Amino acid sequence: MNLPVQPLKSAQADAPYWNARLQLVTRKTPRGTKLVHKEHKGPLYVQNPFYPEGPDCAHIYLLHPPGGMVSGDFLTIEVRAEEHSHTLVTTPGAGRVYRARPDGLIQKQQVNLSTSCGSALEWMPLETILFPSSKAQLETRVDLAADSAFIGWEITSLGLPANGVRLNDADQQTTLKQGLKIYREGRLLLNERLKLTPENNEVLNASAGFRGQPVHGLMVAGPFAADLPSSAMETLQALCDEHIAGVSMNGEFLTVRCLGDCSEKARLLLTEVWKIVRPLLLQRPACAPRIWAT
Repeated sequence: MNLPVQPLKSAQADAPYWNARLQLVTRKTPRGTKLVHKEHKGPLYVQNPFYPEGPDCAHIYLLHPPGGMVSGDFLTIEVRAEEHSHTLVTTPGAGRVYRARPDGLIQKQQVNLSTSCGSALEWMPLETILFPSSKAQLETRVDLAADSAFIGWEITSLGLPANGVRLNDADQQTTLKQGLKIYREGRLLLNERLKLTPENNEVLNASAGFRGQPVHGLMVAGPFAADLPSSAMETLQALCDEHIAGVSMNGEFLTVRCLGDCSEKARLLLTEVWKIVRPLLLQRPACAPRIWAT
């Protein structure tokens, strides 16, 4: 989420960390889906929505000018899609969690996404890069109305593999707590958890863990009222078979997981999955945000 801007001037400008917050609300209007409310504190912003697929679906780009989180940063992002609106949220660049300072303060991001009846929300940020010795807590909560839909993904790079920097070096103290919870009408439907500490980093190389691959991705789509057509599942499975990836139905949600050594390759794989799944769930062909092509 990096974007070069002039230094920010605020009451917190001299503080060693940011407590930043962004609240967005989209609504279906006679002129399509509009961003009707935006409120921010600290360096979290959005550009005006884009409409590459017409007025009914708003593409929103989140901007985090610092480009990453340092010790003590706490970013809160809240997005609400009101009745019958359709919103796709992404970022123009990767998010970063930098090396923690000696004080060891957590670098935290809390994402709260919610929908109303008949709405659709797509959460598709670019990857998050964890620098060695970072201390990250990344939590996402999705609250769905009875008749609404969600597609979302998380792509995480453990280190900087393009530079040969991995998190399994003996002198690193990286910690990661990552979670995704999806509720519908207050009932928990899906709960994904990952905890990585120096004490349990054997999972990085375990065959039942990350298999030595520094990049992992998870995509979730649903809820589906019925199982996907067998032809669609076969196509998805064939696509996953070309990678270290797998696809399954987890209750009413389709889940796709992948491992690799390149975050861009992970995003391209999940994008291909999205092209298949989106028409089935949202009755709308995939239209990639223009920013992904830059």
